[in-house]
Amino acid sequence: MFALDFGRKAAGPLKILCLGAHSDDIEIGCGGTILRLLGSQQEIEIVWVVFGAGGKREQEARNSAGLFLSRAKNKDVIVKKFRDGFFPFEGAQIKDYFEELKARTAPDLIFTHNRKDAHQDHRLIAELTWNTFRNHLVLEYEIPKYDGDLGQPNLFVPLDREVCEEKVNYIEEAFETQRAKKWFGKDTFFALMRLRGMECVADSGYAEAFYCRKLVL
Repeated sequence: MFALDFGRKAAGPLKILCLGAHSDDIEIGCGGTILRLLGSQQEIEIVWVVFGAGGKREQEARNSAGLFLSRAKNKDVIVKKFRDGFFPFEGAQIKDYFEELKARTAPDLIFTHNRKDAHQDHRLIAELTWNTFRNHLVLEYEIPKYDGDLGQPNLFVPLDREVCEEKVNYIEEAFETQRAKKWFGKDTFFALMRLRGMECVADSGYAEAFYCRKLVL
């Protein structure tokens, strides 16, 4: 197992950009990895963008970001209100916002959706991430769903059981509007992390997994 050193002692903090189509996507896809990074000794700056959250979902998004980023000294939480399920039809406006993001942040690491995700909103965010940030380390996270689109990720981040519990507890606490959905629950979230932990032989048995399509060492 190799460790990727994100040390920035000479060049400033590690800058992370988290992109999610909907209010719980970042948390489900890479929440454990974010918590692990924030638990390290390195200085981190995070820009956290949710593209589609209105009404109660907006407040849930902000509450959840507050939980997950409580240890981040430098954070910027942005919640937009693009229409859920209609992102491809609002593509020009979303692309314009990506251009704004490019002007305001120069991330070392980007978390975004998988380009082969079955949800059209997720796919658009992934495509625009690559279109906008062309010389960056991009990790595409996965979201379990009815469509059954889970694939074979190629980058794994082992997580301690305590981090997994923290992630799942925060998700359940923050997203009250989602609790009635049959897929939304501890069993689902732990099952995926357990499966990915098995695949990468994590000591704890748990991990989050990503698609890394381009990596320069």
